[in-house]
Amino acid sequence: MPNTLKRLFLIDAIGALISSFTLGLIFLKFQIYFGLPKNVLLVLAIIPIFFALFSFTCYFGNVKQLKKKIKIIAIANLSYCLLTISLCLFYFEKTTLLGFAYFLGETIIVTILSIYELKATR
Repeated sequence: MPNTLKRLFLIDAIGALISSFTLGLIFLKFQIYFGLPKNVLLVLAIIPIFFALFSFTCYFGNVKQLKKKIKIIAIANLSYCLLTISLCLFYFEKTTLLGFAYFLGETIIVTILSIYELKATR
């Protein structure tokens, strides 16, 4: 079980870095195609960096209570999904179809990972 949890932290960390890179570099540069304001995209890009740091620390470190830590990152991920959906709805008139498609896809992927993380703690 510990190896499975460790692998989940690695997957989580890599996914968080991909999200951060996508939002912070690509979306900011091409913001007009996605619609959300740049400051919102920046916030959505910074949050996953902290998630990645947490997950990498749990993966590479000699961390105790892995089940508790995987629950923490799973809940943080689900909270991030809720924030993302809320911001898309708040900026509904500005968010483009491409923006909605990306954020919906990201939310689905992160939610599936989070559910799997929570199941792995049982």
